[in-house]
Amino acid sequence: MTAEEIKRHRTESVLRELIPEALSQLGDERLRGLSVTEVVCSRGRSDADVYLDPTGIEEEQQKLIVKQLKKVSKGLEAYCLKAEGWFKSPKFHFKFDRELERAKRLDELFSIIEKEIK
Repeated sequence: MTAEEIKRHRTESVLRELIPEALSQLGDERLRGLSVTEVVCSRGRSDADVYLDPTGIEEEQQKLIVKQLKKVSKGLEAYCLKAEGWFKSPKFHFKFDRELERAKRLDELFSIIEKEIK
């Protein structure tokens, strides 16, 4: 692993902790309760995809939440800058994590197959 990869992984790890902390301080109740499942930074750490847990949030609500997150992203970035003393924060791109749904669906399919075999 190169020094750049180590820095990127460290940044991702720090952001996984800081972003929920920053969200919890917002006035919007919908945003306060969001769970960050993963953060993936670009090679130069100028952008970060922030994946959120979609459990219990309908598709239409997810769209509204992402729109609201775009509005407050500068404030979240500023929070991370101040907390870590960074010169520059990655630009956040919020997305709902579809991998959780896929894994859940696969588990359901495997349990159906298991029942069929028995």
